[in-house]
Parts: sequence; C-alpha cells; structure tokens
Amino acid sequence: MEQRCTWCGSDPLYVAYHDHEWGVPERDGRALFEKLILDGFQAGLSWITILRKREAFRAAFAGFRPEIIATWGEAEVQRLLGDAGIVRHRGKIEGTIAGAQAYLRIEAREGFAPFLWRFVGGNPIQNCFASMAEVPTETAQSRAMSKALKAEGFKFCGPTIVYAFMQATGMVNDHMTHCPCHARLAARA
Repeated sequence: MEQRCTWCGSDPLYVAYHDHEWGVPERDGRALFEKLILDGFQAGLSWITILRKREAFRAAFAGFRPEIIATWGEAEVQRLLGDAGIVRHRGKIEGTIAGAQAYLRIEAREGFAPFLWRFVGGNPIQNCFASMAEVPTETAQSRAMSKALKAEGFKFCGPTIVYAFMQATGMVNDHMTHCPCHARLAARA
C-alpha cells in the first residue's frame, strides 16, 4: 500500500507542501533563491515553523527579489529585526542581503539556476530509499554546492542545509519508494 513520506505527518499545510512542492524540480532562479534563503533561516528550527511563516517572510523580504534586497542596509536590517512575523536573527538577515548580492553576480555571469543545477548534471538524481534511515544528511554534491555558494558570498548554506535545499527543489528525488510522489517525480525526470 502506498503511503506518504512520514516526515510530513498530518498537518494539512505540511501535507500540501509534501504533495505539491517538495521534490518538484524548480528551475526558476528567483524561486531557488527564496528556498535557499528560507532553508538557511530554518537552521536550528523545524521546517514547519518556516513554512507557517513563509508568507510573512515573502512580505518582509520584498517577495525575495534579489535586486531589491541587494540594496538594503542597516535601516532594513533593523526593520526586519522588529518583524515578529519572521525569524529575527541578525546574522541570517545580513546573510540574506549578502546572498542577494551574490545571486545578482551569479545571475549576470551564468544564471543562478544553471549554476545550481550543474551540481547534479542538470537532471534530478533519482534515489530509491525505502526508509528515512537510509537518507543521507549530506552528499558529495551538497558539499560541492555548499563550498561554491560560500565562495560566492552566501551564508547559512552548509552541506546539510544545502542537501535539504536540493531535496526540496527536486535536484534529488528523496521521496520514499512507497510514497506516490516518488514514482510521479521519477516519471517526470
């Protein structure tokens, strides 16, 4: 009998995220930037916490438009530190600004999406895990991507965060083999 990956539990928001977003290949650079930043904010917290605050994050960070965020300074950092709708962490806020600046450099040079997708050869890696215990927390690809992102100026993008980002954006298909999403996404690859 097919059943969803157990990590999403029964929370309707989490189930919808699992069924319609997590693991779906994302090739839009701005959307990839947003997810990478949100994964960085998640460090030390649960993903459902960030998911519940996602709309507040989008409002606070100008729709995650890098061209706007890259121009921000201390006034915007202070505004964000006072916003109870988001995770208020100075380092992560300042890291988002630095990330937006890095994004713009990468986008101008080669495109942000192609820059990221090259770490998996341009196509999703199809894993076949039957249990969560088999899923790695990082891989050679996430270590390489993390190193490259840090070299460009991104913060809060260690190999574990980057692997979670790769799972969420469909660079790897880590839905359990018993989950209906696994076969659906594998067929699309």
